[in-house]
This record gives sequence, C-alpha cells and structure tokens, in this order.
Amino acid sequence: MFKPKAIYFEKEITNYPLGKELIEKYKEVPKIEIENHNNIEEMRKKSNKEFLNMKRNLIIGVRKTHKFVDNHKTSDYLVPYTSSGCTASCMYCYLVCNYNKCAYLRLFVNREQMLDKIIKIANQAEKELTFEIGSNSDLILENTITNNLVWTIENFKNTKQGKLTFPTKFDMVDSMLPLDHQGKVIVRMSVNPEEIINKVELGTSRLQGRIEAINKLKEAGYEIGILIAPVILVENWKELYQELIKRLSEELSEKVKKDAFFEIIFMTYSYIHTKINEEAFESGDILYNKEIMTGRGRGKYWYKNQVREEAEIFLREQMNKYFAKNKIAYIV
Repeated sequence: MFKPKAIYFEKEITNYPLGKELIEKYKEVPKIEIENHNNIEEMRKKSNKEFLNMKRNLIIGVRKTHKFVDNHKTSDYLVPYTSSGCTASCMYCYLVCNYNKCAYLRLFVNREQMLDKIIKIANQAEKELTFEIGSNSDLILENTITNNLVWTIENFKNTKQGKLTFPTKFDMVDSMLPLDHQGKVIVRMSVNPEEIINKVELGTSRLQGRIEAINKLKEAGYEIGILIAPVILVENWKELYQELIKRLSEELSEKVKKDAFFEIIFMTYSYIHTKINEEAFESGDILYNKEIMTGRGRGKYWYKNQVREEAEIFLREQMNKYFAKNKIAYIV
C-alpha cells in the first residue's frame, strides 16, 4: 500500500467528499498547501536525480480541464479523469514529458463532475460510445488509494448506453470482481516479458500476477483486452517476446482466449527519459539504442522503419501461431 512522504493539496479539495476523505485518511502525513496542482514551484526546481524521491509525494487537487479528445483505436474519446501520473517508475513512461510536472501521482477529487459529463454524452449519443478513462494514469493503482474505480463502475452501470475502458499494469483487481458492471467495462492489461518488467517497469505487478488478474476479471464478466506494450527491442527481444506470447497461450483461461483482443505498441523514447534515467536509476539509461533508433520530432526517438517493420512481421507470426483466432486491434 502506497504511503506518501508528503501531500501537496489545493485548499478547494475540502469542498468535495473525496477531498475530505483523503485528508482524513492521511492525517498523519505532512501537508503543504499549493495554489495549483499543475504548477508546483518546489518540484520544478528539483534535479533529475530527485525523480524517484519526488514520486513518493501525493498531489491532490481539482481537475479544471474536461476536454474529450477523439480517439480511433480502442475508444471513441480519451477522457481526463480522476488521476494523472503514477507511483510506479517505468523507465519509458510517456507521462515523463516533464518529470517535475507529469510523473508523480495527482488525484482529482471532483469525480462527480467528471463522470456526469461522460454519462451525459453517452446517453445523448446516437451510437454506443467507448470512453478511455485511464490514458493519464493507472486506475487499478489509484483505486487502492481512492476506491474511485469501484465508485465509477457502480455509478456508470445504469447508463442506457456507453462503455468505459482503461489499461493497467497492476493486479489488485479483487475489489472489482463482485461488482455488477453490466458488461460496460473493458479492462486492458499491459504485459511484457518478465525480464523487461523486472528491469524497466519498476514498481508494477509481476507478469504472473497480471495473467492471474486477467483470468479473474474475465471470470467476473469483464471484456478483456491485452496490450503487448511497449515492445522494447533489447538484444534478445525475439526470444523474450516469443516466450511471452507462448506463456500467455498456456496460462490464460479458455474464456479469455475465446474473445480477448490485442494491441501491440512499440516503445517511443525521448531525450528527457535519457537524462532522468542516467541520473535517477542505478542501471542508468538501458533503453536508448542509437543503432536501431532514430529521431521522431523534437527530442523524441523511435525504432527505424526497417527495424520496426521486421519486428512487426515477427510478432504477427507469433500471434498467428498462438492466437490465430484473436483480433489484433492495431500495431503502432
């Protein structure tokens, strides 16, 4: 269970039930009042080597931005929701766009306002819409602090139409299993080879736990997606990803394998990751490989086209071998 070193909070949070609840829950934790959760000067002044220490803090505020963004992968909209950032330390995390703003966990207490907007748009739509509510955080992890995911499912289940979806790297799903979700929730579990999880996805659940969580969620009636993400082309990547896909085929339940869909996402990286990983982690920067990566916009890198295309062919071959009947929603 995450216990914050300190809490930075906007005074407005006490106008909301969840805000009061969190202040009481962490009454023994030192607190610092801030004006804006999005601009904490003390954080901005810290050096890269303070990255992991900064993640021990918890920021609580009121979300002001409620703009839905069109999405055409596994949802219709990306929706700003109840949290941003994470307590884990994945060394490639795209939220590390600016380590002293995006990386640590921020909780937003005005959940009623956010969910009401989703429900309103869902009910007014001419077709059933799917809302991605976990693009900026991990809601399974957040739920261990706020119970927001349980609250969300219970308050969304009676909408006349619409679905919610989110990805996760965590296995703490037991509180979701008894819920009457009415088939309106799609859980998408992210997986990677055990070796990569251990070295790169620090602070997340192990592969075995994630597989077990998938099986439990499916047994409880949730729709399941599986993200092989991000695909990281380390030296022995073919061996690792072949073994991963084979292991999934052996350990996922027959119910999961019947209709789970897959997403495959290659890693993108950045100059900011390089600097933080070199200074904050004992292992240093183990992800940037100039031989097979190239620039992609300002300060960003991805795998060279030929390298990526060869990797995609290999992964499709493995998926066809072990999951021939399952849909691959996309490979990017």
